[in-house]
Amino acid sequence: MTERRDELAGNLAKVERRIAAACEAAGRKREEVTLIVVTKTYPASDVRILSELGVRHVAENRDQDAAPKAAACADLPLSWHFVGQLQTNKVRSVVGYAHTVQSVDRSRLVTALSKEAVRQERELGCLIQVALDAGVSGRGERGGVSPDGVEELAALVAGAPGLRLDGLMTVAPLTGEYAGRQRAAFERLMELSTSVRGAHPAATMVSAGMSADLEQAVAAGATHVRVGTAVLGVRPRLG
Repeated sequence: MTERRDELAGNLAKVERRIAAACEAAGRKREEVTLIVVTKTYPASDVRILSELGVRHVAENRDQDAAPKAAACADLPLSWHFVGQLQTNKVRSVVGYAHTVQSVDRSRLVTALSKEAVRQERELGCLIQVALDAGVSGRGERGGVSPDGVEELAALVAGAPGLRLDGLMTVAPLTGEYAGRQRAAFERLMELSTSVRGAHPAATMVSAGMSADLEQAVAAGATHVRVGTAVLGVRPRLG
């Protein structure tokens, strides 16, 4: 366990230096960017070590993994973010432990989250997931709503009991006009964020950037970066 703690501490320090350097290069203060460590596929013991090392935000993308992990770490001062595509049959479980759902991308999900948040007497933070690779279907390969649908969905979240509109999230797309152009993708997200904040001033959160492209996200103005591999190591292949 000591060896794993040393490994995670070293990796965290490297990521911290990258974020600090990116902030300096962008003329931003370091405290403007929050690190969210994506702990998917890694055990609760790693989450516990990360908490001891000062991490306060962790993210998961599969409820069947996240629910027991969150329960095992319920004593820790952590904010849990759900970042995966969320099916409505998992909403009850997710609302039980998540502080923020970053992957809100359709009205039916908003309705289900609102109903469950009210039932559990919780206020749930929500980010609209923006699909910058959305085609004619209006959805992206990894979920999300097209830019054209962002403001309508944001208004729906803002008016839903039990929900709080916190901002926007995106994943740099692998296809379409923004493929391989992470900085441009994140700048487009910032444009959408500015528009949303015109109607919802408190929706200031912009979640963008991962291990490979956090610098581009910070340069574009992201307030939160989601880093997994650079902190926890290369994930084992599933299946």
